[in-house]
Amino acid sequence: MTLEEAMIEHCAPTLAGVKSAGLFRFSPQEPGRFARQFREWRGALDRRGLNLLVLKRCRRTGAYLLYIYRESVLSRELAAPQVRTYLAELGYHAGGECRALLRQLAGRLCFQEEFPHEIGLFLGYPLGDVIGFMANAGKNYKFTGYWKVYTNVKEAVRMFEKYKKCRDVYERLWREGRSVWQLTVAA
Repeated sequence: MTLEEAMIEHCAPTLAGVKSAGLFRFSPQEPGRFARQFREWRGALDRRGLNLLVLKRCRRTGAYLLYIYRESVLSRELAAPQVRTYLAELGYHAGGECRALLRQLAGRLCFQEEFPHEIGLFLGYPLGDVIGFMANAGKNYKFTGYWKVYTNVKEAVRMFEKYKKCRDVYERLWREGRSVWQLTVAA
């Protein structure tokens, strides 16, 4: 799978401006080429108001955990008082500043033994569902789709359908020859 295919498959709603952020694992077949592609895409997406960053690199497999986000939208989501309070309870600081919080998340991905499930907040998941997932160890959910739902099933299903439709349209347009650049809605 190419980097472009992975971005379309996993981040179409973010590229379309429907979702604040997307996350995907990417295993480059040519690491040297990937470094060049990554820099090119980071610059291109930046011109559209999106950020692309490496949250983690696995030394053993050479795979990357890549994250695409719209800083203005994500900053607003992370600055919500209840979200900020919850992140503070988990040990995050920086007063809700988006990039500082992302650096802390990246550190947790690299140095904590357990996966930091609060990552859902950095992907636009509802706070209640993130708390529910963590409190129930991923069990006892009411519905599952892009994430496990513990609170508002009706709203989550609506969002899942919207994300799926977006991804389906983007995949079709990409197969028909549109570039990721053409499909990325400016922030």
